[in-house]
Amino acid sequence: MTGGPDLTYVYAVVAPVPRLDGPLAELRGVGDAPVALLSPGTTPAGPAFAVSRVPAAQWAEEVLRSRFEDLAWLEDTARAHHHVIQVLAEHTIVLPLRLATLYQDGDRALEALRDGQDAFAARLALLAHHSEYGVKVYVVPETGPSDAPADGRAHPTGPGAAAPSPGKAYLQARRAQRHAREDRYLQAGQAAERIAAAAARHATRTVRHPPQTGPLTRREKGENVLNDSCLVPDDRAEEFRAALRQADRDLPGVRIEVTGPWAPYSFATPPTRSAGTDAPGTPS
Repeated sequence: MTGGPDLTYVYAVVAPVPRLDGPLAELRGVGDAPVALLSPGTTPAGPAFAVSRVPAAQWAEEVLRSRFEDLAWLEDTARAHHHVIQVLAEHTIVLPLRLATLYQDGDRALEALRDGQDAFAARLALLAHHSEYGVKVYVVPETGPSDAPADGRAHPTGPGAAAPSPGKAYLQARRAQRHAREDRYLQAGQAAERIAAAAARHATRTVRHPPQTGPLTRREKGENVLNDSCLVPDDRAEEFRAALRQADRDLPGVRIEVTGPWAPYSFATPPTRSAGTDAPGTPS
């Protein structure tokens, strides 16, 4: 590998503004490296990269393959990456890039920036005065008694009614539980679409992510049935939240979680890869 002992780590594309000077002077990123702006200089107000110089010995492609398997390192790096983007987003428009987007040197990064200037500028214009909000809908776990008897037996319901056999009672109880669960999820799906429609009325764009899964999520929050990201104009943020509060009414067994405002990660799709751009962790 040529180009010196350091690589150029890129956090985001930003619209340079004078008020960034103060935060940048103290901002630290991955590996506690200083953060600076890298600009082609042709258009002072045009898109720039927020970058750090990082040691090639720690960030080269062959090293990253093993480091990405180190969960503690990955968590620290993701937190530092996110911190830089959030600080920048408080002062200007930000187009977040993927974790470990690396170039062999500043010249390669500038080449990618020049190649993508028009597309980056269009994306920044789209994101101006907008923030990302997460909208998640959960089916709340049942905490009360189920429709089926707790002992798994179907008890007589009428005068002189005889109790069914234990095997038949068990099957009846299981069938009742299954039908109750199916009804619950059908209602939750309908509620999720109602909530998504309410959110979309106040959002410029919406991205639907796969529902979050896993025993920890289900145990703590319930089963996730909607996982949307909404790009919301800053001057409509309160209307957006109010609409979701209204949609949440009269929906038993369903819980809405609204997060944000965030930097617009879900809407920061970079331009089509050109000869100067890299996949994360692959210095050019």
